[in-house]
Amino acid sequence: MPCFQLDQTGHVAHLVLARPDALNTMNPAFWRELDGVLDTLHREGRSRALVISSTGKHFSAGMDLETFGGAITMDDASAEGRTAIFDLLTDMQATFTRLETLRMPVIAAIQGGCIGGAVDMVTACCLRYATADAFFCVQEINIGMVADVGTLQRLPKLLPMALVKELAYTGRRLPARRALEWGLVNEVFDTQAAMVEAALQCAAEIAAKPPVAIWGTKQALHYARDHSVEDSLRQMGWLQGAAWSNAHVREAIEAMKARRAPGFPDLAPLRSFRDL
Repeated sequence: MPCFQLDQTGHVAHLVLARPDALNTMNPAFWRELDGVLDTLHREGRSRALVISSTGKHFSAGMDLETFGGAITMDDASAEGRTAIFDLLTDMQATFTRLETLRMPVIAAIQGGCIGGAVDMVTACCLRYATADAFFCVQEINIGMVADVGTLQRLPKLLPMALVKELAYTGRRLPARRALEWGLVNEVFDTQAAMVEAALQCAAEIAAKPPVAIWGTKQALHYARDHSVEDSLRQMGWLQGAAWSNAHVREAIEAMKARRAPGFPDLAPLRSFRDL
């Protein structure tokens, strides 16, 4: 059974976690499928925004513990085995980093539990919408390990450090309303249907803008998050020089004056040397 269902409406892609009976846990197939879907979306250039939602009671219960307790048991008995853990984690981290580096904004629509690896996943997204019953839990500490696929690196960029430490040290749940107060989520909804509708609407608004300008904005924001103002302004100069388009500005202004939808070209498809 596939872990995801991918739909496309216009320039908006909608990726749905589709294993509700398994609480949408992250087994090996989850990582393979997600990596493949994100790679395709990134290369094609046709989609301009991505919504990730889920099915069932919980968004995701995180890592499939049966898998990590069996087929992928990590070897801690030797230096060679322990160093291999680094490479395994680097590979897994790269999949969620794809969400951050994707050539389009990503919106996560979260219902119920967002647990363990799911927190790693949604913190790599640009926006987070939640239902009133949603909660976030750094579950790893409750099962005797350190969160290792992005939570401890990205959550401090989104929440005050003292709150991150409380969540990471205790494994307590952060309810959606409190997450909204602290800015982790953009909006809280009474129902999942209303949340997904709002996420898709926001994605459609983003998709109506010039994809190159959205790409440049995402690049600039992420760079500014991790660098000084001086360095970020310097980067902005180079970035604007690459992304500027008189035609796009003219089309946006003319469309506003005429009260019509603007039209912009898709991002160019990407090819690598491996494809030649």
